[in-house]
Amino acid sequence: MKRICVYCGSKVGINGSYAEAATALGRSLARRSCRLVYGGGSVGLMGRIADVVLKGGGEVLGVIPRDLWQRELGHRGLTELVVVDDMHERKAFMAESAEAFVALPGAYGTLEELFEVIAWAQLEIHNKPVGLLNTNGYFDHLLSFLDHSVQEGFLREHHRDLLRVETDAEALVDDLLAHMEAGR
Repeated sequence: MKRICVYCGSKVGINGSYAEAATALGRSLARRSCRLVYGGGSVGLMGRIADVVLKGGGEVLGVIPRDLWQRELGHRGLTELVVVDDMHERKAFMAESAEAFVALPGAYGTLEELFEVIAWAQLEIHNKPVGLLNTNGYFDHLLSFLDHSVQEGFLREHHRDLLRVETDAEALVDDLLAHMEAGR
């Protein structure tokens, strides 16, 4: 069973397309018997994707820091839930547990997690594919910034290309699985 880590918001956003994208990605993962690895939350896009994968008969591993669990933000119906001491341990556990990574819309935490794993890929700490589901153009400005970084000589083109971008959940999962099978 392939294990795909998804980083996403603890909110659903104001545009319904973000929740629809989380639903589509969750269905795609469940249909392909991929195990979802995520932050363990019951709210926002995190809760949505976990619920969809579970409803589709898939497995879900949630990893949540103790303080968030104690605030009752943790999902109580997962296949497996790991409660860790802090955010650093959470990120390390999630990265170790996954074979690929996807970011959906979110804010600081989502971006921080995405950039950490893409920087690790750049530094060849891992060779796991990293994808971005660019729903409703949510990440367009971020992608323009990365292109600007290439133009300004701070980011190499082949490192920019480490970030696989799709607007369709099925296409993104297909791409990630193909790269996982090929050993990237």
